[in-house]
This record gives sequence, structure tokens and C-alpha cells, in this order.
Amino acid sequence: MYPNLYYIFKDWFGVDWKALSFLNTFGLMVAIAFIVAAIVLTSEFKRKEKLGLLFPREESITVGKPASIAELLLNFIGGFLFAYKLLGLFLDKPDDITAQDYIFSRDGNLLAGLITGILLASLKWWEKNKQKLKEPEQRVVRIWPHDRVGDIVIIGLIFGILGAKLFDDFEHWNDFIKDPIGMILSPSGLTFYGGLIVAALAIFWYAYKRGIQLTHLIDVAAPALMIAYAIGRIGCQLSGDGDWGIYNSAYITDPVTYKVVQVKPDDFQKQLQRYSLYFLDGKVLDSGTVYPIEVTDRKSASLSEVPYKSFKAPSFLPTWMVAYNFPNNVNKDGIRILNSSEEHNRVLPVPVFPTSFYETVTCTLLFLFLWGIRKRIKIPGMMFGIYLIVNGLERFFIEQIRVNIHYPFLGFYTSQAEIIACCLILIGLGMVIILKSKAAANR
Repeated sequence: MYPNLYYIFKDWFGVDWKALSFLNTFGLMVAIAFIVAAIVLTSEFKRKEKLGLLFPREESITVGKPASIAELLLNFIGGFLFAYKLLGLFLDKPDDITAQDYIFSRDGNLLAGLITGILLASLKWWEKNKQKLKEPEQRVVRIWPHDRVGDIVIIGLIFGILGAKLFDDFEHWNDFIKDPIGMILSPSGLTFYGGLIVAALAIFWYAYKRGIQLTHLIDVAAPALMIAYAIGRIGCQLSGDGDWGIYNSAYITDPVTYKVVQVKPDDFQKQLQRYSLYFLDGKVLDSGTVYPIEVTDRKSASLSEVPYKSFKAPSFLPTWMVAYNFPNNVNKDGIRILNSSEEHNRVLPVPVFPTSFYETVTCTLLFLFLWGIRKRIKIPGMMFGIYLIVNGLERFFIEQIRVNIHYPFLGFYTSQAEIIACCLILIGLGMVIILKSKAAANR
């Protein structure tokens, strides 16, 4: 597992650069996901613009004005905060605290922050001064929808993270009540559907205000959302962020080598007994010491309620594709790896189904499917309806082997993701039926 860049560089190049621990693998993959989504969005916007389905909007702007005090302050503050924390991580962070704790502390490199802040403010002043006119002018410019992709991506990023965090806090309400500030500032815990819903509402409002037709916007967004989700799940798999499946009882983690090994008769039950504190209380006993860990979602009332299925990997598949124990996972979840001095030194006592890997593969294939049919779909909004259906189906079925908090709902015990997935499927089906009916009636 590679919780952050430090582990990647240490494993690949044999260097011990602790400062690299500031950048989480999951965050890196999320950034890549947004970049790829922006490329897909731009491509689809331009295609629809060439077909005459989307149009530019004329806006009046003022040119030739010098930099305002607000612009200079904004650039200074942004540059100061960036360098204050980033260079502080490399130069000043003590070895006994994590990168996340350092980011949310008051500590940083003051000199680097001041220099960078002044530099960025000076560059803004120089740029504006170079364009300054004796008399500022009002000019009318034509802005196409593809020119707004940067704004759309930034809005999606900000409100997506906000929504994902908000829904995760709702899902873990008891923990949130105990420590609301800690839960809000925690770098872990994000719910995809929460991010999707809140970001969608914010982008819809922005598009409406900018005159972008919503039916075409959501069609453009459908393949972009699918490939972004697939890439984001790579980050979940690489970092081991806890978004994995139920236990695979055909294998256990060897308590000496910490490798995944195939079980002999009764090995699985013996492993449950050996680490009963982990499965029942979220703790594990190693060498006479109790180590508390965060496994709230995986606690069980009794060992008989530990969720598992037994499936042995076919000879043509590597074992990790059906049973992976996520060593050094970013959640610090599992039994302690003895004689390890690393910050992330946990491994699951029983391997789980790597559902994040399954979702990456499935959603990549679904992206290729959506990308392949996009030119054949002529009814605005239909593409997004299909996206909602396949997205909901994918998430509903993957939830059958994932561990999540379940709630009583209409006589069933179901997870938040299953409820939302079913709603997306029904909304998607409704959109497809209604849009096809309207198109047929207008012929």
C-alpha cells in the first residue's frame, strides 16, 4: 500500500524522504481525476458547439484597470498560505507528527510564506500594470461553454469535497456528535454520492446563470463523471482508505509474515478468535499491548456476525484480486505489523474483497460504453439518464460485498449508498421513458 508519496518513493527508489508524506496518494488520484474530467468535458462541449447545440454568450468586461487592493491581497494571502504550509512540511515538520496534523496546526515557515505572498502579489501588480490603459475600456467578449470548464471543475471540486464530507458525517452521526470539529477537519471519510449531489446542484446553478442549457450540460458531464470516478477509485485501492469489501474467508493473513495465505480447515474461525478484540471492539492485542484503531464500520456484536464470503481465486487470477489485506493502509486499520517503525503499520487479519479495484475496472468499461454511444444519442438529456441507470446499477451490486452502515428502510436493512443508487436508477429510467415519449410525440 502507498498511503502517500513517501511510501512510493521508498518502495520504488529506496529513498527515505519523510517530507513526501504530505501528499496522499488518494488526493493525487483525485487531482488526476479532475484533470481527465476537464479534458473530457472540453472535448464534448466543443463537439456540441460544432453541431450548433451550444452557443456562446456575450459578456461585458472592463480592461485596462490597474490591480485592485483586493486582487493584491488575494494573491498575497494565497501565496503566503501555500508556501507557509508546503515549505514548512519539507523544512520544519517534526518527525513525531503526521503531515495531516501539521497542515491543520498553526505551524509553518513564516519566511517562505512572506516571500511567496509578496512575489505573487508583485506578479499580479506587474501583469495588470502592463495591460493598464489611460482610460479603462468596456469591451464585449464572446465566451463559449468550453471556456467555462475551468470554473465548472473548480466548483465541482469545492462543492464535491464539501458534499462528500457532509454526507460522510451524516452517515457517522454518533462520531460527528462526539467530535464535530475533528470529523470536519479529518482528511479521511468521503462519500461519493454526497459529493455528486452537492456539486451537481452548485454546477447547475452556475450553468443556469451563464446561459448553458442544462440538458446538454448533463449529457456532456455523464462520461466525464464516470471516468473521474474510475480514476478516483484507483486512489482508494492504492492508499487503502477503507473503501473495501467484506472478508474473504478462503484466506487469512499469516501472523508472522503478514502475507495472504489460503486457509486450512478451521483456520478462518481460529483467526476470528485470535483477533476477537479487533472484530468485536475495534482493538487488537499484540505482544501484550492493546492498540486502539478506527474500524467503527467493521465492529460486530459477535464473531458470528462478522461479514464474509468464501471464494478462492481461479488459477488464472492473482490472489490479491479476490483477497487483499491492505498492508500499510492509510486508515491505520487492522493488526499491528510488529517491528515496523512506519506511521502506517497495520494490516487486516483477514483479507477482504478489493471492491475499489472492481469499481475501477467496471467504471472504466462503462465510460467506454458511454463514450461509444454518445454520438448516436440525439435526444438531449438521454445520455445522462443512461448514466444514472448504469451508475446506480454498478454501485448497488458492489454494495452487496462492501461493508457499510445499514439502516432500517421500508422494512429492509440497507446502506445509504444502496438507497441513493436505487433512486438514481429510478430517476434515470424515468428520464429515458419521458424523453423518448416527448421525442416520439414531437415527430
